[in-house]
Amino acid sequence: MRFRLPYWLFVSVFVLLTVPQGVKSQDQFTPVYRPSLSIHRAAGEIKVDGWLNDPDWQSAAIADHFVESYPGDQIKPPVATRAMMTYDDDHLFVAIIGEADPKEVRASHCERDQTPGDDNLGVFIDTYGDAAWAYVFYANAYGVQYDAMWSNSFGTDTEYDLIWESAGQITDSGFQVELAIPFASLRFPNREKHEWRVEFHRYHEREVTYELTWCAYDRDESCWPCQWGTVTGIENVTPGKGVEIIPALVGYQSGQSTTIPRGEGMTDSLGWTNLDPDGEMSVSAKYSISSNATAELAFNPDFSQVEADADQIDVNSPTALSFPEKRPFFQEGRDLFQTLYNVVYTRSINDPAVAAKFTFRKGSTSIGYLGAYDEHSPVIIPFEDFSTSDLPGGKSASNILSARHTFSDNSQLGLLMTDRRFDGGGAGTALSLDGMLRLTKSLKWLWQAIATHTTEPNDTVFTAPGYLDRFDDSTATNLNDQLFDGQHTAGFDGESFWGHGYISLLDLETSNFYLSTRVSETSPTFRLDNGFEARNNRRQASVISYYVFRFDDGLLKAITPQVYPARIWNTDGTVKEESIDLNLSIDLRKAQIRGCTDYTVGSELYRGIQFKRVWSFHQCISMVPSKVLAFGGNINYGDQIAYAWKAIGRQTALGFWCDLMPHDRVQIENSYSHVKSRHTETNQELFNGFIARSRMSMQFSRELSLRFVVQYNEFSRAWDFDPLITYKLNPFTLFYIGSTYDYEKDYGLDRSGNYYAADGDESCDMTRLKSRQFFMKLQYLFQL
Repeated sequence: MRFRLPYWLFVSVFVLLTVPQGVKSQDQFTPVYRPSLSIHRAAGEIKVDGWLNDPDWQSAAIADHFVESYPGDQIKPPVATRAMMTYDDDHLFVAIIGEADPKEVRASHCERDQTPGDDNLGVFIDTYGDAAWAYVFYANAYGVQYDAMWSNSFGTDTEYDLIWESAGQITDSGFQVELAIPFASLRFPNREKHEWRVEFHRYHEREVTYELTWCAYDRDESCWPCQWGTVTGIENVTPGKGVEIIPALVGYQSGQSTTIPRGEGMTDSLGWTNLDPDGEMSVSAKYSISSNATAELAFNPDFSQVEADADQIDVNSPTALSFPEKRPFFQEGRDLFQTLYNVVYTRSINDPAVAAKFTFRKGSTSIGYLGAYDEHSPVIIPFEDFSTSDLPGGKSASNILSARHTFSDNSQLGLLMTDRRFDGGGAGTALSLDGMLRLTKSLKWLWQAIATHTTEPNDTVFTAPGYLDRFDDSTATNLNDQLFDGQHTAGFDGESFWGHGYISLLDLETSNFYLSTRVSETSPTFRLDNGFEARNNRRQASVISYYVFRFDDGLLKAITPQVYPARIWNTDGTVKEESIDLNLSIDLRKAQIRGCTDYTVGSELYRGIQFKRVWSFHQCISMVPSKVLAFGGNINYGDQIAYAWKAIGRQTALGFWCDLMPHDRVQIENSYSHVKSRHTETNQELFNGFIARSRMSMQFSRELSLRFVVQYNEFSRAWDFDPLITYKLNPFTLFYIGSTYDYEKDYGLDRSGNYYAADGDESCDMTRLKSRQFFMKLQYLFQL
């Protein structure tokens, strides 16, 4: 295969990479690496109001001498920041003061966890000091909270929530925040004296996003929390213990469009059926057995989502789509179940009658267990070139166990076991061993090996012709006739088989250079019943490499060229895909502008057809010119495989998003994505459509908000309208009431729209209400 690169891309790379780098004067500024702070117990009461008038703040330990760690490399920051910390028997108190022009402070009244893009002040806390995981707490200038869990295996988990207090104020010299974090919300060793790793952090959002930190960093050191500061002086405090009970009441009433037969010789009429109002109770309980162990149990848990997943364009995707996990029950210990392969995909537990969870952390060892009995369990069957959509698998019991140990050099070893067993027969089991080994401060090796065993249910009705995916082989009448390894059928006919998978990554990361090599394989019989794997029978070798050219002065902030060659075989040695991707990204010191140019060319063997030249040219741009406006877009153009048609189509994809904040209590998020393709030989239109979505929210107070979502999917000719009112005291005590309205286009109606047109009669197409639901939820957290 020959790779051809456009002449302009060579010229662009040469010109941009030869621009000389500026040098910024840093007279008399010395960054501080691994700072320390000794704090003491507060003598009196601290009121969390953001004003810092309490006497104990006047004598609290101060962390100052912040550095600009991004985009500058440990240089003097453009504005000053200082942090203070103290504690009492029940709370850890943090105050952070950020100097700035108060008229330029970017802040919004919004729901918690929606503050990225605002100026934020916060703290990272590693209570065990092993650099394996840490709590994250931020607040904006109005005190709106953002919290998360960081782990070296998963990164930042923004779905994680805790109970804590915060307040913020805009002052004459900038803004300041005050945080009160209950020790009852934290997990830490049960000892008399503590030494924690801590990092104070500030996002200063202006023409560029400045990251100002208490700790200076060696960019050649890949372990980020290993370079945090230490906080001492915390003594005789008790970590979280006790019982939390969350009862919930959910009520709903649904209606849907129906077709009413009118008898022989007459066309069907359209009607509407309102179902009786219904509701259900659920209760979950969490018991903190000790400072290191927690247990949770939920009966009939309400796993509904307040907001439906945004539609994704899947018209040309031969594999099933995955969606993010937003359900609160899965948050505690979520980092323990994350590995290189998606062995645990919690949305495979769809509608449980009962669920249980246990987490244990002591020192450098962590253990997690998750179990559930599910009423409606989806099944995804992966193949070499495609995967099925969700198949109805019936009821099942899932058990998931994880154990992980972190070593002193930030290396780790993990064990993960999953097992799902269906009522009436059928099971899927996976055993995984994974690890990370730090070879040097810049070089690490990550690996994972998995063995799977599958026993299919013995009921071929689930894999009958009605469930055949649109991308399945046309020579097979249904999944029951589809062979996936030359000997086993894909139908649920009770067959048993073993499978395996492995992956090895060698990552080198320095201050400017990154190189990652990957080797991986999954067998044709590899399946993850409790996980997500869209394809199997694949062996991959690839390299990702990029270099960051940084500029301390001028319009250019950074230029990053990247190259990504890859080749994929099946396990018989047949080359399935080979490609090379060339990317160039540019960051400017103006309106947070970021642009990228990408060119990919390759070939792919799909369903026995060799597509020799598959290419695409991609460009993207995003910018934040002010605190009231942020927008971006992308365009992709090239010859891409139209998988359902088994042909090459000249494909154009466009995307655009725009976030508006006309008032600091009003946010409007808009997105639009469009894709079309025409056969390169016949010029026949293969597909053409778009999805448009707008999410509008208004925050009346810290607790009360209104949200309205409208979405149109041209592929299904469907409109969605979803209003919601929420009153939220904290992440676990809330009340909301809302509704959903789903409209779709009906075809072949008579002119009145009440009947399907008879043969020979004039007909029309109309958009009609197909389904509607009203719902409410009341949930309250009791802490005992």
